[in-house]
Amino acid sequence: MKLVLRGSYPDGHLDDVRRRLTTDWRIEPVDPEQDKAAFATAMADADAVVAMSWSAAQPAAPRLRLLQLPGAGYDRIDFAAVPPNATVCNVFEHEIGIAEYVLAGILQWETWFLRLHQGLRRGSWADSLYTRGPTHGELFGKTLGIVGYGRIGREVAKRARAFGVTVRACTRSPDRRDDHVDQIAGMDGLDAMLPDCDYLLVACPLLKSTRGLIDARRFGLMRDGAVIINVARGEVIDEDALYAACRDRTIGGAIIDTWYRYPGSRDPDAVTFPSKHPFHELDNVFMSPHSAGWTVGLWPRRWTVIAENMNRLARGEDLLNRLYEPGGAPPD
Repeated sequence: MKLVLRGSYPDGHLDDVRRRLTTDWRIEPVDPEQDKAAFATAMADADAVVAMSWSAAQPAAPRLRLLQLPGAGYDRIDFAAVPPNATVCNVFEHEIGIAEYVLAGILQWETWFLRLHQGLRRGSWADSLYTRGPTHGELFGKTLGIVGYGRIGREVAKRARAFGVTVRACTRSPDRRDDHVDQIAGMDGLDAMLPDCDYLLVACPLLKSTRGLIDARRFGLMRDGAVIINVARGEVIDEDALYAACRDRTIGGAIIDTWYRYPGSRDPDAVTFPSKHPFHELDNVFMSPHSAGWTVGLWPRRWTVIAENMNRLARGEDLLNRLYEPGGAPPD
């Protein structure tokens, strides 16, 4: 069977896939940005492809049985254009790194660790108990609201509870309860949850129903000092409303990893601001370049799951993380 890896991957990733395959696969890495003709030829007899996007402009893939996403998000997949016999699966494994990022951001917000570090490096004791400086916060006793209680939400809740945090969640599947969340409700409970949250984590998928979910009206329901954290997709939070809420300090601020604008190339030296608004000028916004889950353990875990799906496909077994199956309805 033939597996096409679409795009470019760092050295060693191809070996990672091969080591994890226990069935007979011929692997062909192709980057259509470099050679469109080679990609079209490769797809003509591909049984499976690893790719993060799919559109009607893709070359014909009449034998394709599996479109395997190497990430969790599927907002770049045109399900109507997927070949009729193909199943679409995604992969996660980023929840560990993202959960650690979220807790690090919250702890930094409460403890002022970088502020204290930078101050003392200048010889300043202004924030010290010896000068009766201002006291910093504690995470203990705070309330964390989570929008979208999936893999990321659960990993964050598990860690937050260890700090004495009350965890509430709103999700499309409120029946999936566990011991890490104190209160869980459907998405129709979001408005009622917002006034109680010191921190609000946005961790839901980007769908028609979630685009602009957190808008100006919902920012108005939040506490004055509340902090919003986005590790989902930028567009789940209304861009204008988020900037206005942080600029005008109607909320405490934001910790943002996912954005509205991205570089047009993979040049690490390219200068691209992530929004039409100058978030970088606001001192109550912590910014990171969509890197929360980009950890040393991410790809080994992901390739393990991807290879398992290839093995299952070759053996005719049920696939993991199915998003869409032939004849079915795409996720809404």
